[in-house]
Amino acid sequence: MGEEASIRQHHQSRLSEAILSISSLISLSHSIKVFSAKWQSIRIKLEELFSNLTAIENCETSSGNSSLSIAVESILGTLRSCDELANRCLRFSYSGKLLMQSDLDILSAKLDSHIESFSDIYSEGLLTQSYAIVVPRPSVSASKDDMRFYITDLLSRMKIGSSEMKKQALIAFNEVIEDDERYAKIAVEIDGLINFIVKFLDFQDGEIQEAAAKSVSLIAGFNFCKTLLIGLGTIGPLIRVLESGNEVSKEYAARCLMKVTENSDNVWSVSAHGGVTALLKLCSHGSHCQAPLVSLACSVLKNLVTVDEIKRFMVEEGAITELVELIRSKDESAQISSLDLLQAMAFSDESVRETIIKEGGIRAMVRVLDPRSPVSTKIREIALRGITNICFSSENSIAILMNCAFIDHILYFLRYGEVLVQELALKAAFWLCGTSEEAKKVMGDAGFMPVLVKFLDSKSFEVREMAAETLSNMLVVARNRKKFVQSDQNVVMLLQMLDPTEVNSGNKKLLLSILMSLTSSNSARKKIITSGYMKSIEKLAETEGPDAKKIVRKLSSNRFRGILNGLWHS
Repeated sequence: MGEEASIRQHHQSRLSEAILSISSLISLSHSIKVFSAKWQSIRIKLEELFSNLTAIENCETSSGNSSLSIAVESILGTLRSCDELANRCLRFSYSGKLLMQSDLDILSAKLDSHIESFSDIYSEGLLTQSYAIVVPRPSVSASKDDMRFYITDLLSRMKIGSSEMKKQALIAFNEVIEDDERYAKIAVEIDGLINFIVKFLDFQDGEIQEAAAKSVSLIAGFNFCKTLLIGLGTIGPLIRVLESGNEVSKEYAARCLMKVTENSDNVWSVSAHGGVTALLKLCSHGSHCQAPLVSLACSVLKNLVTVDEIKRFMVEEGAITELVELIRSKDESAQISSLDLLQAMAFSDESVRETIIKEGGIRAMVRVLDPRSPVSTKIREIALRGITNICFSSENSIAILMNCAFIDHILYFLRYGEVLVQELALKAAFWLCGTSEEAKKVMGDAGFMPVLVKFLDSKSFEVREMAAETLSNMLVVARNRKKFVQSDQNVVMLLQMLDPTEVNSGNKKLLLSILMSLTSSNSARKKIITSGYMKSIEKLAETEGPDAKKIVRKLSSNRFRGILNGLWHS
């Protein structure tokens, strides 16, 4: 037992000697003025070697550790050569540049070999316990060299056999790149670091896999890292995490895929690794995934459907049925993401729109619009957009809307909705009014016209214009004209909008079009003539051109001529 302790003490002494020697050489290398590029490369390798050795120093090692002992002795020999070359470069005492360059290349290769040898030592499981998990994190004002040293040290600890050490090193890495982008830039420069983290995505330990998934998700947030991640083959491991990781790991993997597929060049790579099927499974009704993961999966799929072949595959796999089910769910994030994805799929694709309608998508969206439904304004906004985008060219969908309270819902929001929802409801009313004669009649009977008249006085020019155009379209129907003029208030407000002194006068051309429609009704003409606004109409006839003049002629024809002349000359 005493002999074993003596051997362990000797090993520890040699290890400490190597660490001290490397530290001294790193300091010395900063003073060397010749072959600066080669010495910078050597210094980086010395720093990595230093991190490996200090990590080992803070671990218990198996007894009889011959591999480690041999590695340390070999390193000490290389360090002696390094010290000799460093001093010769400092004193400019080398015989020739080419020979010194060759010696430095040999030294660099030896350091690479030592660094590589630690991979074999770690894989043998010789390092079993860690006491000092990470070195102190550099201060905010730390130099790039200090930051590089810290990241290199973390890489060394990621390589060590202890699962706890790997996890803690990954956690520390995630913390620094979250807080400071400079660490991410340094990480990319350190050979093998990102690749090593990517390999952890296939690790059996769930906590390590989760930390690694978070790492690649964070790294993908930096544009300068995305190409590197793709080049290292990250897509495949990320898909495997989606298939078998824990809930949190899946969320990070989906978030990373969402970021990298913002570039359409990477979309096919996800498909090639079976990513579409894995993502659809997460969105399926029976997956029992938490809403944030479902939402992220939908977001990735939204990036993928830009490729028509992938979209077709999704439709064939029953994606639309599952997404319609998500609209009916009680979770708002799942509802929003499924509505977004369905609209992306339906864009410029009549067959997809018809499938959505066939699978009950329109009824599901209308149900979201029900004022009694406890959903947010945002969901209602997206549902309104979805209905108008998906239904705009389908007679079948118009019939469905007319029969499932859609008209009642948009009328409610026109009257009582928040501003944004109100405007979307107005756009829906404008669109619906243009679909058919029957829609105009139903809207007239429902009570849209008095509400639209009030919008003629809106502060928003766009709202005034849309309200005027919708009203103009509705008044093409004789039944609607008759209903409109039954209200004195409707006629008076319209005439007020035509007053040349009115600030919010909207689009006079549209308002004149409305007035022209009304002049075909005897009761309307009588109300216009006796309203007190004839002088305004006369003035418009002088300034607004043919439309206004036609109105004056209609009002002054036949038996109304005498009344009109009496009003003008009184």
